[in-house]
Amino acid sequence: MSSTPYVITQPQARELLNKVDVPHILRKLFRDLAGGHAVQPAQQLVEFPQGAGDFINYLGVLAEDGVYGMKTSPYIVREQGPLVTAWTLLMSMQTGQPLLLCDAGELTTARTAATTAVAVDALAPLKAQRLAIIGSGKVAQAHLHYVKALRDWQHISLYSPNLSEEPETLQRLKGIEPNLTIADSREAAIHDADVIMLCTSSAGPVIDPATLGKPALITSISTNAFRAHEVPPQSLNDMQVFCDYRLTTPGSAGEMLIAEEQHGWNRQAIVGDLPDLLSEKVQRPGYNRHVFFRSIGLGLEDIALANAIYRLQH
Repeated sequence: MSSTPYVITQPQARELLNKVDVPHILRKLFRDLAGGHAVQPAQQLVEFPQGAGDFINYLGVLAEDGVYGMKTSPYIVREQGPLVTAWTLLMSMQTGQPLLLCDAGELTTARTAATTAVAVDALAPLKAQRLAIIGSGKVAQAHLHYVKALRDWQHISLYSPNLSEEPETLQRLKGIEPNLTIADSREAAIHDADVIMLCTSSAGPVIDPATLGKPALITSISTNAFRAHEVPPQSLNDMQVFCDYRLTTPGSAGEMLIAEEQHGWNRQAIVGDLPDLLSEKVQRPGYNRHVFFRSIGLGLEDIALANAIYRLQH
């Protein structure tokens, strides 16, 4: 057996991901976690000396598929702005040989959005009709792609500060969902929404759940900024909190760390995670107050997608 891994570039990964059912793969992954067939250690931060950057490493094992993997993502400080890349390495648990080295840029975008979609499907009211998205970049576009068919949405609105100056982005968004409404303000976008997806790279709060007129499902993702958070940390005390994986998320999610340190919140208050929800250990929440879903991204998500596209080729 060749010890040279198969290399997949970003354009190849984008093309291959279109051939796999990403949400289905992630649902299986979270069920495997619930059943003890997968292992997800905490992410590892390796800092460069003199504040020159860092590597974040995400490891994982998919026992049924016989693969161990690692996604490694460097953050390299430069004068012209930081450089962020990511690669996923897949190795055989039978032979110990490397199988695949894949540019993880497309994997990261797809798994981030599809994880939110799995959460929306598991958490949102079955009769939810109004969807709001804050953000318009590639991750926001992928969120729209994976969530648009999950409910009978009567209204989908999106707000992003400078979208009027980006006709190509607007065209891509309309290509994903022709009935998309572009809101003039954040407030207009989230007004009366049943589900609000925060898809930004903001280091600080994007919305304040306390200002919303009715209980909603609010989803939030991670960015590289230190202790990044898209809702005020103190708001966790007033919401039903869910996450992608309760063993790792509270140790990394900015608003959870700050809420524990400064606002008396406790990670034991997390109602459930995706393994809980998909194994029906935890039921869909009632909406007497806001429901908050936080994902930081798991190495296993990248590894599962890398494995899926590797299997397409082999």
